[in-house]
Amino acid sequence: MGEKKIRVLVAKAGLDGHDRGAKVVARGLRDAGMEVIYTGLRQTPEQIVQSAIQEDVDVIGLSILSGAHEYYCRRILELLKEKGVSDIILIVGGVIPPEDVPVLKEMGVAEVFGPGTPISQTADFIRQVVKK
Repeated sequence: MGEKKIRVLVAKAGLDGHDRGAKVVARGLRDAGMEVIYTGLRQTPEQIVQSAIQEDVDVIGLSILSGAHEYYCRRILELLKEKGVSDIILIVGGVIPPEDVPVLKEMGVAEVFGPGTPISQTADFIRQVVKK
């Protein structure tokens, strides 16, 4: 039997209706050999965590352009912990002010990817942190 593919949930939280970047990332990660599940727009943290658990993903890739990155990341990490899930990694992409990156990483976000990050860089990072 072949090697198990890395599974990534690409999610858009809250009222942010801009999903072009999330779709580009989802397609790019799929083309890099990963299984990608895209949640669609306007998901709550609860819906995102539920989907991640149901889909048995390795990574949640949260796309945020709304400025509410600290709230959504903290809430998703809290929900994962409450549900006893310690093997799903949270990464974040979007427009994140540089001064907020250390705050996100301190709370448990594995990595933050800004606009223009090559998909190959994101895929390489995921491969490094997810051992399959």
